[in-house]
Amino acid sequence: MKARSPYADLPGKAFWRTGVVDQSPLRPKDLYTRKFRIDKDARIVAAGSCFAQHISRHLKRNGFAVVDVEPAPEHLPAELHHRYGYSMYSGRFGNIYTMRQLLQLAQEAFGTRAPGEVVWTKGGAYYDALRPSVEPDGLASAEEVLIHRKHHVRKVRDMFLNAEVMIFTLGLTEAWVHKDSGTVFPTVPGLIAGEFSSDAYEFRNFEFAEILADFNAFRELIRSSRPEPKPVNFLLTVSPVPLTATNSGDHVLSATTYSKSVLRSVAGQLAKNHADIDYFPSFEIINNCWSRGIFYENNMRSVAAEGVEVAMTTFLREHGVDVGAAPEARAGAPQAPTAAATEAISAAEQSDDLVCEELLLEAFVK
Repeated sequence: MKARSPYADLPGKAFWRTGVVDQSPLRPKDLYTRKFRIDKDARIVAAGSCFAQHISRHLKRNGFAVVDVEPAPEHLPAELHHRYGYSMYSGRFGNIYTMRQLLQLAQEAFGTRAPGEVVWTKGGAYYDALRPSVEPDGLASAEEVLIHRKHHVRKVRDMFLNAEVMIFTLGLTEAWVHKDSGTVFPTVPGLIAGEFSSDAYEFRNFEFAEILADFNAFRELIRSSRPEPKPVNFLLTVSPVPLTATNSGDHVLSATTYSKSVLRSVAGQLAKNHADIDYFPSFEIINNCWSRGIFYENNMRSVAAEGVEVAMTTFLREHGVDVGAAPEARAGAPQAPTAAATEAISAAEQSDDLVCEELLLEAFVK
């Protein structure tokens, strides 16, 4: 008797025509199946590259308990929150573009590593080199920077100790590193503050094995530092936002493809290896050919509101949230806060403007 083909009983999602061509990009079907449920009352920590700001904002609007260990001062107008690094993530750490950057923050928080360079200067003002954008006008002295950082790191430690779900958006493989200490910065020295020197800093393009090892080290540090029993789950995404510029020597399109491919591979490997790590395919929803480019703005880099909404609606539905009308009915219209949104959601969070240091590299286009 002729053996039955192993493809004969596969579901529609296993085939390109039925899984992609016949599907609407506005409502992806069977693309994401959660590994574990994230309840609204779970203490969620959100961090990562610029696209992670969308995730944090939408979760808050839909009533999820996104932790904020460094809320904005009451006197600061809501429209200035993002300018000073507030209301973006679960802490005032700004964008965390690379896995090494996140690992080093956790190591600093738990006292296993100290950064090699903390203070940058510009025009007589002083900046935290590890989050230079959160004080756009700088501070009055190096001592003040160190006091602010000590407070920040203490809050980050509390955040890691009490989180139940950690959502991290992998953004870049490229980074600038302090040669003597290995400290990774969120942006090239000299762009926001500091002064670039090839003697002091070097370019790194992290590889698969390095990023995988960094996340495993981060996961182990978090798990081993928490009192028992305090389980924590991790959710990974990959930013669909292309590189603004590359120092790799490759064309920026090839560099973007390399970076996102490596990050997607790392996320997939981690989700495959660990029951407490899930992967959400926001990258695939927005960047794949089935969307025909409709989820990007005219600059072919910024993710359009429609793309963000489709991705987040897909995520929310899988986690049991009734998001109302189907994306088809709402595509093209800005998302309004849901009934579950609280008064704590600021005007800054309702803005579609993202804080992204990498965009400043556009200034060097000739």
